[in-house]
Amino acid sequence: MDNTNSIIKLEKVSKVYTQGRESLSVLKDSSFEIKAGEIVALVGPSGSGKSTLLHIAGLLDSPTSGQVFMNDRDITACNDKQRTEIRRHMMGFVYQFHYLQPEFSALENVIIPQMIAGVSSKAAKEKSLSLLNDMGLQDRAEHRPARLSGGEQQRVAIARALANDPRLLMADEPTGNLDPQTANGVFEILMTRVRGQNIGALIATHNMDLARRMDRVLTIRDGVVCKVD
Repeated sequence: MDNTNSIIKLEKVSKVYTQGRESLSVLKDSSFEIKAGEIVALVGPSGSGKSTLLHIAGLLDSPTSGQVFMNDRDITACNDKQRTEIRRHMMGFVYQFHYLQPEFSALENVIIPQMIAGVSSKAAKEKSLSLLNDMGLQDRAEHRPARLSGGEQQRVAIARALANDPRLLMADEPTGNLDPQTANGVFEILMTRVRGQNIGALIATHNMDLARRMDRVLTIRDGVVCKVD
């Protein structure tokens, strides 16, 4: 593979789950990479291994065999503490459900991950306000999640994912709970931010219309990651 500007690369990754005497092979010798500014769609039916692939690429799980590189560094054997640091400073995550903290405002939800990463409260607040403004939520910053619409909640979740300037964004059905019009708006914001900040992105989706608007479309067939023509 060409490593130029490669953010993340998986080489011959396999994942086998074992329970007792039973083994289930989910991924088999799968390889792909994502470069800076590249948005890659991951499609496929439920149970095909999309979530497993996202978890391995997002350092939430380890492959049974194969290697994971980030910025050309082999991070396959990193321990839990090292993985946490990499996720905190280099990755952002957006899920189908926003997972905002209900007792905190939209602004506070975006501030919190920055302070965990060591950013001062003043700097975190300034950046959070700027992100929410970019998301069109400047008038909703002090509202708690329960007072926000589904689209607004997901835009806050995107702002939170981008708060620590990740190099890689992982998204699992980020528009899955939204109506088509709202989903399109949220997707446009996500695309604009990813390209504007030169982030690599891996986005799992069942929406083929959205998938075809990304740079590449991958799927998993019989455990192997392959390109969709």
